[in-house]
Amino acid sequence: MPQPHRPTRRAPGSQPPRPRSARGGGGRRTGHRDDRPRWGVRIAAVLSLVVLGSGAVGHAVMTGLDTGIERVDPFKDMKNRPQAGHGVNFLLVGTDGREKITPEEKREYRLGGAPCHCTDTVMLVHLSADRERASVISLPRDSYAEVPAHQDLVTGRPHQAHPVKLNAAYAEGGPNLTVRTVENMTRVKIDHYLEVDFTSFMKTVDAMGGVEICTAKAMHDTYTGLDLLPGTHRLTGGQALQYVRSRHVDGASDLGRMQRQQRFIAALIKQATGGGVLLNPVKFKEVSSTLLGSVRADRGFGSEQMLALGQAMRGFTPSSSEFASVPVGDPSFQVKGIGSTVKWDEPKAAKLFEALRQDRPLAPARPGQAPRGPAPVPVDVPPKQIRVQVENGTRIDGLGGRVDAALRATGFDTTQAPAAGASREVRRTVIAYDPRWDRSARTVSTALPGSELRAVAGQGRTVLVIAGADFKKAVPVRAEDPYQGEFGVVTGDQVVCGS
Repeated sequence: MPQPHRPTRRAPGSQPPRPRSARGGGGRRTGHRDDRPRWGVRIAAVLSLVVLGSGAVGHAVMTGLDTGIERVDPFKDMKNRPQAGHGVNFLLVGTDGREKITPEEKREYRLGGAPCHCTDTVMLVHLSADRERASVISLPRDSYAEVPAHQDLVTGRPHQAHPVKLNAAYAEGGPNLTVRTVENMTRVKIDHYLEVDFTSFMKTVDAMGGVEICTAKAMHDTYTGLDLLPGTHRLTGGQALQYVRSRHVDGASDLGRMQRQQRFIAALIKQATGGGVLLNPVKFKEVSSTLLGSVRADRGFGSEQMLALGQAMRGFTPSSSEFASVPVGDPSFQVKGIGSTVKWDEPKAAKLFEALRQDRPLAPARPGQAPRGPAPVPVDVPPKQIRVQVENGTRIDGLGGRVDAALRATGFDTTQAPAAGASREVRRTVIAYDPRWDRSARTVSTALPGSELRAVAGQGRTVLVIAGADFKKAVPVRAEDPYQGEFGVVTGDQVVCGS
């Protein structure tokens, strides 16, 4: 792995949840500044984090932590709500909060522009009844929605039901209208509502000592200032914000950003459950109090709920979490007076939310899934797309066959017909490749650590591996975007760095 590229910066905070049975809400504005921070995802992460760990520290630490929570009543006067299902559902929304950031931080993390009373991310988080699984579903901010009749927060004027982008529900009617709108769209009853700004997110990441992220390719975004080399990185709060905001690092735009956010949440959960945060009362209180200093939540969410939930989830791991976004039917659905909206694929979305109501896992069983072993190293190109011919460059009988089998076992499309090499004195394994397929060659070299890359113009798409005497084994690798099934679901252990 290349040497970690380390970022820079500061500070403290974090928090968790528990079950009840009738609460929720959140939303955001109608504007469409695509480069606004999508930090709401961090909310889910941070949340899962506290949610997961409170039980490990006990009542002494938790007592009084909820005194800093600003209370809202997102369920006021709500009628005709969906029937409660199994497990607990949280609605997590993220708000701007850039007015709390120093001028220096604004410059360093490219957070220019005026603050807005808006939300940038809306997410549903479902905790299973047995407390062994958390399902996180992203609801696109520009989703086509129909808000029910309500009173405008700013003007006080009554509004009839009308179509909007989902983020407009918060601007028009705050948490209450957002909860009502999301419940109408999903038919999922919200139990708790949590709202966090991204400044708290930055401080929380810093309080945890940073979060480890790995990437198989360089990531550069001039809009956010993100600049990462391939390899493993421990991001501080400000750099974590850049990572989850970036949408100009590839051609995937918001989809790519969503996948990076999922990876970050999984990494944050891994840090919380495996990094000693939950087992260290002092550290846990520091992280919790930092987040709770700026969170807004419903009145039924407090330290008792956090503690009870944490005690029930002590065995939680990254593989216990799963992430998805609502299936999209039309990403550019035009609506008069609103513009381009994201129209859900209604049949698929209905199946997704039905699974949530029924407390069923969203992640599919992966075809051909191998038994658990060392965590695969993320690579740029899926191994199954790379054709490999193996040659034995030594006098060791059967070495070519062993290398071919080892590469095939980790997913490469080998010829299964290893040949004898021109030389029989190769000490260090060589990977010969056409420069036009350099990304494929780097993926093969990741599976064969210590090998030598050798460019051969005109060789074609097949990568030639000349096995040397140094070969011991092939390292398992996986593409950065794993199999996601019908709903685009990934589990946390699929997207975190290997151990």
